[in-house]
Amino acid sequence: MAIQTRKSYKFALRSSLLITFFFTASLVVFMLLQNNWDWFFLAVFVVISFAVSFVVLQIRVERFIYRRVKKIYDDVSLLESTSFSSKPVTTDMKTLTEEIEKFAEDKKIEIDTLKIREEYRKEFLGNVSHELKTPLFTVQGYILTLLDGAIKDKKVREKYLARANKGVERLIYIVRDLDLISKLEVGGLKLEREDFDIIELIQNVFELLEMKAASKEITLTFDMEYNHPIYVNADREKIQQVVSNLLVNSIKYGHPKGTTEVSVENLIKNKVIVRVTDNGEGIPKEHIPRLFERFYRVDKSGSRQEGGSGLGLAIVKHIIEAHDEKIYVESEEAVGSEFSFTLEKTSKMVEKSLIESKEVSPM
Repeated sequence: MAIQTRKSYKFALRSSLLITFFFTASLVVFMLLQNNWDWFFLAVFVVISFAVSFVVLQIRVERFIYRRVKKIYDDVSLLESTSFSSKPVTTDMKTLTEEIEKFAEDKKIEIDTLKIREEYRKEFLGNVSHELKTPLFTVQGYILTLLDGAIKDKKVREKYLARANKGVERLIYIVRDLDLISKLEVGGLKLEREDFDIIELIQNVFELLEMKAASKEITLTFDMEYNHPIYVNADREKIQQVVSNLLVNSIKYGHPKGTTEVSVENLIKNKVIVRVTDNGEGIPKEHIPRLFERFYRVDKSGSRQEGGSGLGLAIVKHIIEAHDEKIYVESEEAVGSEFSFTLEKTSKMVEKSLIESKEVSPM
């Protein structure tokens, strides 16, 4: 982009006024001492003094300062081709200083962001490596043991093959979730929107996770009895995955004989909010901002013992955002956690809400 130029006369103007004032004051003092006062000579002296000072200073500024300023602009414009170089070059040092400071601040923010991303990248690669190598080494260990002769023992063969199969299933689970989240992040996953009853969907997930919850004596329940369906418009399969992932997490980190409660409430005219609340371990405040990162774990050792791909919450976030909705989390250690997300009501649910509000409103 070509750099435009714009002259500034502030420095030369102010400096010329100061020089003219100094010399004029000196001349006035001299005239008073000599008792020889000449207004015409004084006026001519002021005009000439100011004109000469202004011309000399402006030429000097343009020759020596402006060239250096332009070189700074040229050098910096090689690094920044947007906002900085799009403005005209000026000999005003204040303007240059402000632009350089802004440029430096923007670059500092950019560098800090890159450093944070680099740390996340390193951590992510480390996590991916750990998540994949654990089941891989497990499968390899069982297969090598079988190849070393254990395959001849039928009981050992069946047991080791079953364990190897579990390791392969875990690998498939991780790869499938990675593929899903990659598609969600680049917007390559098409949502199949439809109208469905969110209460029925949640009840179905309760039934699917009944045995898993029973193993930890955790009760899955609604906050109240929902006698009527609540229809929303979304991708049924993806929202079922969201509810399932949130409930699995609440079971995984819940206390034995605990409770996980789900509620569906009207948020605004065309939105509902689904809340998943548990009385489990809770999450320390410093971990909450990073909860939805891929493979991020609050308790790294305990989480891996519980299983899972480490991508559950990241997938939840991307699915909800793909619906142009919001997800929220509130948690307190030793008290419990609440994850909530919004969904769009169907048109008939909105109409029903408006009718009910009119029926209960005073005449």
